[in-house]
Amino acid sequence: MPAYVIVDVESLDDEEAAVAYSEVAIPSISRYGGRYLVGGPTPEPVEGTWDSARLIVIEFPGMARIREWYDSPEYTRAREIREGAMRLRIVFAEGVRTGVPS
Repeated sequence: MPAYVIVDVESLDDEEAAVAYSEVAIPSISRYGGRYLVGGPTPEPVEGTWDSARLIVIEFPGMARIREWYDSPEYTRAREIREGAMRLRIVFAEGVRTGVPS
């Protein structure tokens, strides 16, 4: 069952570190079977408020693969690079097998 990584990104004004982070993080995501579904500026909310400047949604084959990726040496290095350059809030969510959840 697919699983998703939902990321709220806050830039802390260190463009060079943000680029270096992306150069390590993006290949690591692909290496573990992830693919970007959404990435960019947060769209205007339809309801309520959304206090995020950037939103990313990444699909993986399953929750186990997300955990492998997140704990991998490659992504551990990416997290070290982004320290002080950006703040991420990350949620892991499993997909729905069929129908709408009750």
